[in-house]
Amino acid sequence: MNIRNLIDKLAQNHTLKKEELIYIIENINDEDRKYLSQKASSLRDKYYGNKIYLRGLIEFTNYCKNDCYYCGIRKSNKNADRYRLTLDQILECADIGHALGYSTYVLQGGEDPYFNDDRIVEMVKAIKAKYPNCAITLSIGEKSYESYKKYYDAGADRYLLRHETANEEHYRKLHPENMKLSNRIQCLRNLKEIGYQVGAGFMIHSPYQTSETLAEDLLFLKDLNPEMVGIGPFIPHHDTQFKDEPAGTVEETTLMLSLIRLMLPTCLLPSTTALGTIDPVGREKGFDAGANVAMPNLSPTSSRKKYELYDNKICTGDEAAECRHCIENRINIAGYVLDMSRGDNVTWTRK
Repeated sequence: MNIRNLIDKLAQNHTLKKEELIYIIENINDEDRKYLSQKASSLRDKYYGNKIYLRGLIEFTNYCKNDCYYCGIRKSNKNADRYRLTLDQILECADIGHALGYSTYVLQGGEDPYFNDDRIVEMVKAIKAKYPNCAITLSIGEKSYESYKKYYDAGADRYLLRHETANEEHYRKLHPENMKLSNRIQCLRNLKEIGYQVGAGFMIHSPYQTSETLAEDLLFLKDLNPEMVGIGPFIPHHDTQFKDEPAGTVEETTLMLSLIRLMLPTCLLPSTTALGTIDPVGREKGFDAGANVAMPNLSPTSSRKKYELYDNKICTGDEAAECRHCIENRINIAGYVLDMSRGDNVTWTRK
């Protein structure tokens, strides 16, 4: 097999066979990486231009009922300094974001039973009442169809739920027995059916990951056809059983970003904080690989260090304005244009 031919085939048909994807992952060289990145960037520009969309991230609780083996806020981590933001604090974050020009808020938290459906609905409605033209993304884990429908009807527009891995055996090695890959996938399909802009995704170089599981992740994404895909390098956390496992690399992550862009040309694809954590210019490298979203933090600085999914997370001490202007400067220097609009997927209209 010839890598360039496979890249051209993927750019044209937006899919490859599993063995072809594995071949690219295992055999790509630096020159072919550049070619792949150029193809991915060109396809992004076709639908979105060279715009990078900003989302304001509000991490409103680090309590979680789950015990995912890789996560710093897993319920069994007794060293985590737990917090919950009040509705007033959440609205204050939104106010700060609005003053800084944000049109999208990403409300992210652990699966915290305190934030039941009524409280989530209240939160969404309160933000929409103040800023009716904004987009609201929720990232709060696995819920019932009925719960997802309530949030959507309250005004939520998008939902991020990383599937983490599409391989059953791999999933078992990353999660406790009570968590099921089948349920996570059903949640994603429910979200699609309701009408959300849906985001799936996975960690790069998570423990026990192989070229085969990565290819399966890509094919799962192709089948699901989400409007957003969130991927980033695995970074170990010191209070988990994977604390001594190696982190994912920029090269591995940008390769996946480019392959995803060619498979899902219109998807919204963040260059994540985790990518910026493992490389000072990691986010810029993500943009060059086909990404088109960044998510600076609007959370109070007093809580940011407590939302520690992995070690050495960047920007935990920066004020919201500092984050916003820093990423804008980086985007401009890298040759891209900041876009503060809602930045919806070009194929999506609200039901």
